[in-house]
Amino acid sequence: MTKHIGIVAVSSEGAALCYRTICLEGSEFLGPHEHPEITLHGFSLGSYQRLIDEDRWDAVGEMMLESAAKLVQSGAQLLICPDNTVHQGLDLVRERSPAQWIHIAEEVAGEARRRGFKRLGILGTRYLMEGPVYPSKLTSAGIERRVPNLEQRERINQIIYDELVNARILPESRAYFQNVIRDLAVGGCDAVALSCTEIPLLISPADSPLPVLDSTRILARAALRKAI
Repeated sequence: MTKHIGIVAVSSEGAALCYRTICLEGSEFLGPHEHPEITLHGFSLGSYQRLIDEDRWDAVGEMMLESAAKLVQSGAQLLICPDNTVHQGLDLVRERSPAQWIHIAEEVAGEARRRGFKRLGILGTRYLMEGPVYPSKLTSAGIERRVPNLEQRERINQIIYDELVNARILPESRAYFQNVIRDLAVGGCDAVALSCTEIPLLISPADSPLPVLDSTRILARAALRKAI
């Protein structure tokens, strides 16, 4: 018997990649064309973004709990959210969740520790790179973090919201990310965390000057392991 996975969706592209990963890689554990039962619920990205822009992270968390309740009513036994940024809201309400959450930053930190990385470059939305989601998780794992400079953070944020969440994958944006990752390597990073769930659509391990931690697939694989 496998556990029923509930996906709290925020952006369509990140949620789709996570769902696809669970389905495709489920066969490695369960046999051809098999995967755990999955239910997905999502409010619009715009609904979340209005609250984020107003710095209302408690309300973000409440929206996630509302999604979680709908998923549990549908039978979900464990919950994931393939969106790094909104975990700032989840951290405020997690203890009230109706089911177990798998936390994306905890899974990335655990994978970084397993692979022996000491200093991670963090790429994501501006809110994520400047916010509290990753620092505490990495510190408790004994891992340092670095983020791009202010100008780079602004440009990365623009690429995510104007392009990636709309499924626009542009070569010039890939080149920009590659240059940012090179700068992080010069700054002493030994790996980079793709801590926006759409970035893996743009940057693959083969594209990156540093080893990558793909937060979307790390989360999906963690859900698979716990589900089976």
